[in-house]
Amino acid sequence: MHPTDFSFRVLTVNTHKGFTALNRRFILPELRDAVRTVQADVVFLQEVHGSHDHHAAEHSLWPEVPQYEFMADEIWSDFAYGRNAVYPHGDHGNAVLSKFPIRRFANHDVTVPSLNGAEKRGLLHCVLDVPPLGQQVHAICVHLGLREKHRQQQLDLLCQLIDREVPEDAPLIIAGDFNDWRLRAHERLTRCAGLHDCFVDAFGSPPRTFPARFPCLQLDRIYARGVEVHEPRVLSTRPWSHLSDHAPLTAEIHL
Repeated sequence: MHPTDFSFRVLTVNTHKGFTALNRRFILPELRDAVRTVQADVVFLQEVHGSHDHHAAEHSLWPEVPQYEFMADEIWSDFAYGRNAVYPHGDHGNAVLSKFPIRRFANHDVTVPSLNGAEKRGLLHCVLDVPPLGQQVHAICVHLGLREKHRQQQLDLLCQLIDREVPEDAPLIIAGDFNDWRLRAHERLTRCAGLHDCFVDAFGSPPRTFPARFPCLQLDRIYARGVEVHEPRVLSTRPWSHLSDHAPLTAEIHL
């Protein structure tokens, strides 16, 4: 595939369900304002509420629509939600906001059963129609588990999903919270799916994103295949350092 002059910006952020670190304050409206300033064409969200009856009753700023729809507002015409965790008072999962039409999407459950209680996790796979390109772009929003053994199984499921659903010549962007503090994902995803971590390519190592105020752990990633990635950045200064427990990532995708 030969790159063209067309490019678009992506952003990934773990929204922490709209709360600051340690859940001290509900700041989803402030986060939405900050996300708008990036002018991203495609936004990958993790830990976003579809609903939460208790929080809605407790917080006057709680939106009347699902959090991902509130974030999309009038900026991103299309959005998709993958519900991962469901409980009596609500649910949360991953979402993708897009200025391009989302032709189809599917949420793939990658929860690993555990005697200590399963962490509900999913891979939200969206197929975007990008009119200037004249072909489809695949986007996968990822939130992997906290346990190393579970993450290894989930990486295998991600590789199987790519092999099954994404043509080899199709542009592919994968972004989200990999919880990969032991740095095991890069080699595996490069080997099994030909993916490249844009921060590793640019700087030699994955970005430090957690905790947001003093990032030291390398948990969040942007991987790509079949595209050129430019200007990868960690958004770790104000206001971002006070809007979630993770620092967001952004990059320019050239096709």
